[in-house]
Amino acid sequence: MLRPRYPAAVVAGNVETSQCITDALYGALGVLAASQGTMNNLTFGDAAHQYYETIAGGSGAGRGFDGASGVQTHMTNSRLTDPEVLESRHPVLLREFRYRRGSGGAGRNRGGDGLVREIEFREPMTVAVLSNHRRIAPFGLAGGSPGATGINRILRADGSAMELAACAAAQVGRGDRIRIETPGGGGYGRVNPD
Repeated sequence: MLRPRYPAAVVAGNVETSQCITDALYGALGVLAASQGTMNNLTFGDAAHQYYETIAGGSGAGRGFDGASGVQTHMTNSRLTDPEVLESRHPVLLREFRYRRGSGGAGRNRGGDGLVREIEFREPMTVAVLSNHRRIAPFGLAGGSPGATGINRILRADGSAMELAACAAAQVGRGDRIRIETPGGGGYGRVNPD
């Protein structure tokens, strides 16, 4: 993982692997529950438009403090494009962007909540997601509960839905939407210690 040998995969070392390493170190030291552990990389485009963003989530709690909600964690401080700019430069509509209430892990100190982001496409495009914590929840610490796992979905204009894997690409048409629900952070400490 830290010193890969050919033919090991090396994509996303900066955006994904570093998140896992940081959570592992904080967890081993017992100071911080796992944060969202991903940057929820989302890309979409066609021959005329290309766009890339990262989506924030919940940070882990520690002794004496709750995790923050809707933040980029550890090594990143990227910022999203303003909705007005996004919609004026690309054939998309931002349909939803809010906190994912309750996604942070319970504990004496609660993990931060993730986010929900839903984008509708006004033209056919290719979308791709590179993310983590879709199967394994961000761990809690000292008896705290884990944060919620993330969810990636394509919501089709015809009403059907398609779950996307943590790393996936798909074709979307006019009226289709992508919905990303980012992970919450883990909680710290038991709610009612003995």
